[in-house]
Amino acid sequence: MRECLSIHVGQAGVQIGDACWELYCLEHGIHPDGFILDSKKDNLEIAKMEHMDASFDTFFYETRAGKHVPRALFIDLEPTVIDGIQTGKYRSLFHPEQLVSGKEDAANNYARGHYSVGSEIIDLVLEGIRKQTEQCSGLQGFLIFRSFGGGTGSGFTSLLMEQLSMHYGRKTKLEFSVYPAPRISTAVVEPYNSILTTHFTLEHSDCTFMVDNEALYDICHHKLGVERPSYTIINRLISQVVSSITASLRFEGPLNVDLNEFQTNLVPYPRIHFPMTAFAPIISVDNAYHQDFSVSDITTACFEFSNQLVKCDPRLGKYMACCLLYRGDVVPKDVNAAIATMKSRDSVQFVDWCPTGFKVGINSQPPTVMPGGELAKVQRAACMLSNTTAVVEAWARLDHKFDLMYAKKAFLHWYIREGMEEEEFSEAREDLAALERDYEEVAQSF
Repeated sequence: MRECLSIHVGQAGVQIGDACWELYCLEHGIHPDGFILDSKKDNLEIAKMEHMDASFDTFFYETRAGKHVPRALFIDLEPTVIDGIQTGKYRSLFHPEQLVSGKEDAANNYARGHYSVGSEIIDLVLEGIRKQTEQCSGLQGFLIFRSFGGGTGSGFTSLLMEQLSMHYGRKTKLEFSVYPAPRISTAVVEPYNSILTTHFTLEHSDCTFMVDNEALYDICHHKLGVERPSYTIINRLISQVVSSITASLRFEGPLNVDLNEFQTNLVPYPRIHFPMTAFAPIISVDNAYHQDFSVSDITTACFEFSNQLVKCDPRLGKYMACCLLYRGDVVPKDVNAAIATMKSRDSVQFVDWCPTGFKVGINSQPPTVMPGGELAKVQRAACMLSNTTAVVEAWARLDHKFDLMYAKKAFLHWYIREGMEEEEFSEAREDLAALERDYEEVAQSF
C-alpha cells in the first residue's frame, strides 16, 4: 500500500477538502455514510478475489463494519466551517477525531496562526495525524490544502509543516495552495501573510501547486457562463483538478504517477517548486453537446492562458518541466502526437537544458462530475502541472504589494502583539527577493 494523508487547513483548505471528498466518494461509488453501493461492492469483491488491489485504499481505509473512512484531517482555529461539515451531507463519513477546531480565529493574522492561537492546538493536530498514519502500512506522503492569505492557512500551516518535517522527514509533502489574486482580495494583509508563510515553508514543502481565485472567477465567467460564481462552484472546479492529479493514486491505469514522481519530474531545484496548474476541457452543460474534444484539443487547451488556474502569462517565461495527466478515453499514441505538436510551437519554449520536458500520466477512469453542477461530463480530460519561470511575475506582484505596506509599517503592530519580531518581516522579504533571483537565473541559463 502507498497511502496518502490529506490535511485541510483553515477556511479555504477545509472548504476545498469538502468538495474533494464529495467528488472522491462519487468517483468510487461511496455513499455519504461511507458504505459502497452494492453493484460496485460486487465488482470490488471480484477484483479482490482476482488479487487486484482496491486502489482507492490509498485514500480510504475500511473499518470492520465495512465502512470506508477518508484518510484526512480537517483543521481550523475556529469552529464555524468545520461545524458545517459536522452537520452537512457527509457528516457520517468522517470520524469526529478527524475534524479538529479551536475556539479562537486567527483573524487573518499569520502571527496568531503560527504563534499564539495556533500553538495551543498543534499537539492535538499532531496526535490526530499520528492516529491516521498508524492506519497506514506504507505512508507515501501528505497532501496539504490551504490558502496563503488567511491567518490559519498561512500561520498554522507553516507551524504544522515544520512539525511534519521533524516527525515525517522522508515523506513527500505536496501542497495545494490558493495564492493571492492580482486584483481580488479577501484581506488587506494578504501580502504579509503570504510572504511570511512562503519564507517559512520554502524548506519544508516539496512541491506547491498554485491556484488563484481571480483565474478561477474568469474561468467560471467565460467558460461556464456563471456570472457570479459562489465558492461552492469554485471549489468544485479545484476539486476536479485535484482529482485528476490524484487519480493515478486511486485507480489502476496504463501509466500511473505516484507522489514522488511529481517531485522528481517537476522540481529541478529544491526552492523552485511552485508549478502552475491548468485543466481542460472546462465546458458548461449547455455547450457539451456541441463539441467533442480530442486528445490534441485538450493538450493544446492546457497551454492556453484561459485554462490556467493562476494569473500569469506563460509566454513570458520558459518551461522547465511539464507534467500532463490524462484521464478517460486516451491512448499513448494520441498523447505522443499531441505533445510532438506542442513542442513544435514557438509559443511553448523550454529551457535548453531540459529538452524532453514532458512527464505523462494516463488513467483510464473518465472524469466524474457533480449531478446538477455547472461542469459537463466529458469522455476525457487533461490536467497540466508546469514549472515555468513565468510564475516569477506572480511573486514580483506580491512582493511589490508587501513593500508598499511595509514601507509605512502599516498593520505591523497586530503581528508584533502576537509575539512576532519585526526582523522576521525583513528576513522573509529578503528570502522572496532571493526566490525571484533564483527564477531569473534559471531563465537566463541558456
